[in-house]
Amino acid sequence: MYDIKTFNAIAPEGLARFNEENFMIDQTETPAGIILRSQKLHDYSFPESVLGVARAGAGTNNIPVQKCTEEGIVVFNTPGANANAVKELVMACLLLSVRPILKGSNWVQTLSGPNIEEQAEAEKKQFAGTELEGKKLGIIGLGAIGAMLANDAYRLGMEVTGYDPYVSVDTAWSISRRVKRAQSMEEVLATCDFISIHVPLTENTHHLIGAEQLKKMKETAVLLNFARGELVDTEAVLAAIQAGEIGNFITDFADERLLNNEKILVLPHLGASTEEAEINCAKMAAKTLKVFLETGTIKRSVNFPTVEMAFNSPYRFTIIHKNVPNMLGQISTDIANLGINIDTMVNRSRDDYAYTLVDIAETDENKIAEVADNIRTAANIVRVRIIKNTEAVTY
Repeated sequence: MYDIKTFNAIAPEGLARFNEENFMIDQTETPAGIILRSQKLHDYSFPESVLGVARAGAGTNNIPVQKCTEEGIVVFNTPGANANAVKELVMACLLLSVRPILKGSNWVQTLSGPNIEEQAEAEKKQFAGTELEGKKLGIIGLGAIGAMLANDAYRLGMEVTGYDPYVSVDTAWSISRRVKRAQSMEEVLATCDFISIHVPLTENTHHLIGAEQLKKMKETAVLLNFARGELVDTEAVLAAIQAGEIGNFITDFADERLLNNEKILVLPHLGASTEEAEINCAKMAAKTLKVFLETGTIKRSVNFPTVEMAFNSPYRFTIIHKNVPNMLGQISTDIANLGINIDTMVNRSRDDYAYTLVDIAETDENKIAEVADNIRTAANIVRVRIIKNTEAVTY
C-alpha cells in the first residue's frame, strides 16, 4: 500500500486515479509519493520513504530537483496539460494590448444621465486601438504553449516567427509551416512587434531578457511573459519603459515594482487557472506517479531518463545509480551469483545518473531480498526497489 502526500488543493479527478486497493491519501508520515502544485519544497525534509514527486504543472522551480536526484527521488511534471489555458490567456492579452478594452469598459461605468448612449458614441474615439492582423509576433520557446500560440496567432492573421534551438521533432511537426523559424533570439527581438516568452526557468535562462535584449527591441514593441517571472529582469524593464525603449510589458507574475504603471499590465498568475487545466494537470501527475510506483516506469521526469519496459515477470528491480562504467555488469553479476536468471533488462542515463530496470523470473522472496541488499551495498548505487507484479498494468 502506497501513501500519497498532497500539498495544495489537488483536483479530485486526479486523486481518483489512485485506486483504494493500492493507495491511500495523506494517511502516514512515510509517503511513497508526493503530488503538489505551487508549494515550495526547498526547505522540506523528504522522508526516506519518498520515491517520487509529481508536480501538477510544467514548472518545477518550487522543487529542489538536484537534491531529489541525489537522494534517488524521481521528479515528474505535466508538460502540455495546461498549455491551452496559458495560450488562451496570452491571446487575450495580445488583444488587450492593441484595443483599450479595459479602459473603455471602466470609463463607461463613470457615465450617468439619460443620454449615456450618446455620451459613449461621442467619446468612444479616445479608445480607438489597432489590430493584430498583419503585425509580427515573436515567440521565444516553442514547447507545447509556444507551438499552440504560434498556430493560433497565425490564424488571426499575424506574421509569426519562432525561436527555439531545442525544438523537438514532435513540436516541429505540430507547428504550421507558415511559421517562420528564427536563427537567433536577436532576430526575434529586432523584428517583431510582440514578443512572448515560453521557456523554462534554469540557470541559463534567468534574466533571459535584460537591458541588453530590451535595447534591441522596437520602441513600440510589447513584451509578454507568461512563463516564469525571473526570466525577465524587472529593473531593466522598468528602465526601458521609462526611457521609451519598449512600448508595453504584460506579465502574469505580480511584483510591487510593476504596479501602477500605465504601460505595464500585471495579472495575478492566471495562466493555468482554469478548471480544465487544473483537472488535466492533476490527472496527468497522478497517473504518472501511480504507474511509476506500481511498475517503475519513468515518463515525463525532469531529472531522470524516460524508461519504459513491459512488466511480464514476477518481480522487478528498479535501480538508480551513478552514470559510470560497468554498472550493468556489476548488477548482472550480483543477480547471477544467486543463480537467478534475468528475463529482461533496460538501462538509460541522463547526465550524471542512470536508471535500470531488471525483470527476473525468480519467486523466492528471500533470494530476491538478498540480491537487492547486495546491489545496495555496491559503490555508486543510489536506490534499489523491488516491485512484485500483482497484475498487468498498462500505461
